[in-house]
Amino acid sequence: MGILDEILDKVVGEEITIGNLVGANIIVAQGGRVIYENSFGFADREQQKQMTPETIIRLASLTKPLVTAAAMALLESGIIKLDDQVTKWLSYFVPKNPDGTVTPIQLRHLLNHTSGLGYGFLSADNEPYKSAGVSDGLDDSGLSLEENLRRLASVPLLFKPGTSWCYSLSTDVLGAVMEKACQKPLSEIVEEHVTGPLKMSDTTFLVKDVDRLAVAYADKSADDEAPRRMEAEDRVLLDGCGPIHYAPGRIMNPRAYPSGGAGMAGTARDYLKFLETIRQGGVAILKKKSVSLMTEDLVPDFEVPAAGPGFGFGMGFAVVRDSEMANTAKSRGTYEWGGVYGAKMYVDPERELSVVILTNTALYGLMHFPTIIEKTLYGGRLG
Repeated sequence: MGILDEILDKVVGEEITIGNLVGANIIVAQGGRVIYENSFGFADREQQKQMTPETIIRLASLTKPLVTAAAMALLESGIIKLDDQVTKWLSYFVPKNPDGTVTPIQLRHLLNHTSGLGYGFLSADNEPYKSAGVSDGLDDSGLSLEENLRRLASVPLLFKPGTSWCYSLSTDVLGAVMEKACQKPLSEIVEEHVTGPLKMSDTTFLVKDVDRLAVAYADKSADDEAPRRMEAEDRVLLDGCGPIHYAPGRIMNPRAYPSGGAGMAGTARDYLKFLETIRQGGVAILKKKSVSLMTEDLVPDFEVPAAGPGFGFGMGFAVVRDSEMANTAKSRGTYEWGGVYGAKMYVDPERELSVVILTNTALYGLMHFPTIIEKTLYGGRLG
């Protein structure tokens, strides 16, 4: 065991012991070689089932880069185009601008979140999406994807497409476009173009091996000594925004539509295969030009509040514009994203570093824990 192993094991072990996390899987690669991997805590605390490298964990928004990569493959083959209007594929999807006019949403707007769409949980009361009955793709509303998007289209956009940036349900709309263009389910498209070629056999929209699926937990409150097990229908407040509505059983429901923005689960080892493929130029699934679109800042004139100061956004990933402004040790050009079940990933190309952090504790595993790991990794122990 090296010094990095000892320090990371100690730091993560303390987080488990004091009750900030229930379980975690962490894997770190540098220069194409795994330099750290370990599992901590419980996949199911009540049953005393340990977290292992084979544990499947809900990815939430870590789904977005995978779906985006599949979309890039369709772009390369000419099945869809960046300047396609969404209505070419979804004739019913015609949301209005704030002033009541209509500006066509292009696929490029969906891919870089400049569509004018949003998420319900980004507002304190989940409005106006709540009144329209729009699902954020994390609950189990029973709606079809088309019905959910029809409801979404009934709500005015936050801004005219292409004029600003907002984290949004754009990737769910993109998924519906992909299904229409390919005449097959999104799950099959992602498997054909991404998870299949990369042998990511545990990364899916529907978990059938439920014994390997981690239980989802919500952060402990001031009155709790440990995170609480999520209910069948649950909600967790995102600081500065509103409540996120969860249905942990959704990932086991074959009737739930595949949410392109939040619908997958997988293992840390699987996700590292994807990140390393992207880091090395996309060989096996994508051309370098597509990888560049995913990993370079495409919205330099816009703020990216969901990532924070010092960040831009490509197609699928946030991108570090200014490390000092972003208050991070990660290099400029690092691309990353996270998931609200408690997950985070990033690739620092300058250091040839890929990091996957999957926990089953929301929202600590997304909002706070990754910063602890980052400070430990970058504390003079990386080349």
